[in-house]
Amino acid sequence: MIQMSHPAHFHLYKNIAKQLKADGHDVHILIKSKDILEDLLIASGLQYTNIQPIAHRSHRVGIIFDTLLRMWRMGCYVKKHHIDLLTGCSAEVAQIGWLLHKHRINLGEDDATIIPQLIKLIKPFAERYYAPDSCNTGPLEPKTIHYAGYHKLAYLHPNKFTPSLETASKHVDTTKPYFLLRFAKLNAYHDLDNAAHGISTEVAQNLIDLLAPHGNIYITSERPLEPQFEKYRLNINPLDIHHVMAFATLYIGDSQSMAVEAAMLGTPSIRFNDFAGRIGVLEELEHKYQLTFGISPRQPEVLYSKVKELLSTENLKELFADRRQRMLAEKIDVTDYLTREIEQLAK
Repeated sequence: MIQMSHPAHFHLYKNIAKQLKADGHDVHILIKSKDILEDLLIASGLQYTNIQPIAHRSHRVGIIFDTLLRMWRMGCYVKKHHIDLLTGCSAEVAQIGWLLHKHRINLGEDDATIIPQLIKLIKPFAERYYAPDSCNTGPLEPKTIHYAGYHKLAYLHPNKFTPSLETASKHVDTTKPYFLLRFAKLNAYHDLDNAAHGISTEVAQNLIDLLAPHGNIYITSERPLEPQFEKYRLNINPLDIHHVMAFATLYIGDSQSMAVEAAMLGTPSIRFNDFAGRIGVLEELEHKYQLTFGISPRQPEVLYSKVKELLSTENLKELFADRRQRMLAEKIDVTDYLTREIEQLAK
């Protein structure tokens, strides 16, 4: 059983699920409704069961109720379908697996300092926790197996993904330089716990003014856009966003997930939020491979300066393609690795 509770989990597990199925395993995917997660699964053709189509997250009581309901439904599903192994990124996977004496594999790539509550909920019940080498899982280290890779390499490794200029051209004008901007909601539990801030209206306008003379601008946003930015909105099949990202001249956003994705594709990326300097995966990508740059929201002038620097860099895409190749040479095919680990534990 694979549990997905966020669109990022779909991308992480989609190739693992397909590979397990190809190897003859019976794969069950359980989800809860979250953003575009269900849309991604429908578009992919993967079969799934939604055990929480309606959320009650308006207050703490609602969150607790949803969690307990989800755990009950998951436990019933595991017993009914005789599941041998559970895997996912949530505490429920560890907890239900422990209660029902099933093998369980948790995946994560956030440091313990970013998600301390989740780590506490997983720790007593985890069997195995897999995380990148650059991730510090704190109290979970004794149960952590580190590997040379990143979650995003599970679907953006060249063995699993080839950017298509034809696909990108369906959504953007690829005959001209273009820039991709991402505005996240910053309302996930780790964002709220860390009082995260990102790109404000003023900063967004300044970025557009800075970038406009150099190419086209496209914005993808989780939060409502101000009227003056609507003309830049990118309406796109979510399965195609990585094709557009791969050919962009530059990515700027307050989402660290997409900053990592851009780095995997060799697209220069800047993340502008309070997590700058605090996440091991991004710190490695920035300081070891120079594929991304983290800037605090309290330093907008540093942001503008970095954008100007990148715009003035000769052969920018070629430079970052070389940096990406160096990174790939030192990392593994994450899908193949995790699939083998799941299969071995499930024997």
